[in-house]
Amino acid sequence: MRVFWPVTLAAAALVGLLAYGVVSKGTDTTLDQAVARDERPVAPIKALPWLERDGDGSLADYKGKVVVLNVWASWCDPCRDEMPLLQKTHERIAGQGGVVLGIDTQDATEAAKAFLTKTKATFPSLRDRDRSYGREFGVSGYPETFLIDRRGKIRALRRFPVTQEWLDEHLPKLLQEQA
Repeated sequence: MRVFWPVTLAAAALVGLLAYGVVSKGTDTTLDQAVARDERPVAPIKALPWLERDGDGSLADYKGKVVVLNVWASWCDPCRDEMPLLQKTHERIAGQGGVVLGIDTQDATEAAKAFLTKTKATFPSLRDRDRSYGREFGVSGYPETFLIDRRGKIRALRRFPVTQEWLDEHLPKLLQEQA
């Protein structure tokens, strides 16, 4: 019995160090800080599969447009709640050179498609199967939304569900800007 005590203590110490490492890393706020300083970082571009059609797409497909990039998941209640506002926004800004682009993550394809149908969301959505694209934006929860200007630069971000007030504060200025 005495032989196991040092092994148990060593194992517990190792688990404690690993847990500390995970917790102390926290959320990457580099992008948040850059946007707060009005540095306008370039939005990451990566080809991802389309959710509702064959092939791949990317943010690059929308160069010259204002993009409301929304990261969502079908099992996320706040994502479900904000979908009508995002759909309404998509319809409103389409004629002004804007688009809502969804990024589905951590979902089975059929669950994600059913979610869009149920919420009546018709804006295009891509699949971030392994969350690697979301990590480039520092996504740590769902939903999260990024406003990207016509030059592909991040101008505003929201780490919570969007509101009409937040969109009204940031979107009109971006839609008025030229590329």
